[in-house]
Amino acid sequence: MAAPAARTDVAAEAAAAAAFIAKAQADLDSGRGSRRSSPSASLASKESPAVDASKDKAVAARPTRANRTEVQLAAKRLDDLGDSSRESADLLTADRLLDPHRLQKPEPEGAWSHFLYTISGRRINIGDGRRARERKALSARIAAPIVGGARFVPVLSRKGGVGKTTVTTLLGMALADARDDRVIAVDANPDRGTLAERVVRPHHNKSVRDLVRIHDQVRGYHDISAIVARDATRLDVLASDSDPRIAEAFSDSDYRDVAGVAAHYYSLVLTDTGTGIVHSVMSATLDLADQLVIVSGLSVDEARLASETLTWLESNGYAEQAREAVVVLNQSTPGAPLVRLNELESHFRTRAKHVVRMPYDAHIAGGGTIVFANLQPETRVAARELAALLVEGLRAKGA
Repeated sequence: MAAPAARTDVAAEAAAAAAFIAKAQADLDSGRGSRRSSPSASLASKESPAVDASKDKAVAARPTRANRTEVQLAAKRLDDLGDSSRESADLLTADRLLDPHRLQKPEPEGAWSHFLYTISGRRINIGDGRRARERKALSARIAAPIVGGARFVPVLSRKGGVGKTTVTTLLGMALADARDDRVIAVDANPDRGTLAERVVRPHHNKSVRDLVRIHDQVRGYHDISAIVARDATRLDVLASDSDPRIAEAFSDSDYRDVAGVAAHYYSLVLTDTGTGIVHSVMSATLDLADQLVIVSGLSVDEARLASETLTWLESNGYAEQAREAVVVLNQSTPGAPLVRLNELESHFRTRAKHVVRMPYDAHIAGGGTIVFANLQPETRVAARELAALLVEGLRAKGA
């Protein structure tokens, strides 16, 4: 009886062991399956609505543009922000931080200054010479900014041959050479003018008539640049018609059309008027004028006509312009003039604000093109002084 019982126990143990192994194998297979499905489950969890909801909450938590406090990006001193004990960045200026004794000065101009600078191995710099300082000071006067819109400056003369066109050219070149803005000289002579012939303009045949024709179609400076001629100083010149029969048609309204276009693209508009003061363009010229330049020759009759021009202006509603005018005494012939220049200058100083002497220059006397760099130094200084007085007058009126 004992043997059957023992066999029964062995069978029971074998059955239990088989069940244990089967359960272990089932658990092992179940663990492997869960590990294989974990990447997809993780990806599914990332794409699950629960995660999206958390993102939506995060987005909702961010401040929107409407809820943000707008901060103006402007330089402020810290005392404006409630802290006066600290300095703001705008106080860190070059004048404050840089040692002037260690800054290298620009190379000096002037014979003696430059010689000393060179032989010392660039260690001794006493600054510019007197002439260089005067030239730079004059350039600064001419280049001074003019507030407001375009300014119109007609150049007048009641007698032909006194140098009105020459003075217009020299004044325009002196202004354009020193200033950063645009300067134009318009030949408004109802007859055939010669202003454009005093400026180098290779292969240029456009005239004021072309601008009148397209004045209402101009959309930018490139439209004007195709019509004007420009010299080395950057002076733009608008020529008159070469055919006198066509030029005669240039009228008061035509000048106003040209002036309207020029005012949009130029800061200074010089006008070389026709001979005399009673012609088809003069009314518009004087109405738009901000400053007048009167040209007189160095003879008795030319001086009288120039003085009578001032009288005519005073009697016809332009008294203020006459008193603020600049009179140019232009010498167009070589040698000493027959008139007493001091007496002539003294007379015009009682009639106008400034008087400038323009010396004789052989480069101009020939009647050809004028190259500003080729003028005599005295001529360039006189033209630049005229330009400086003109700018100062315009600035005083705009103040």
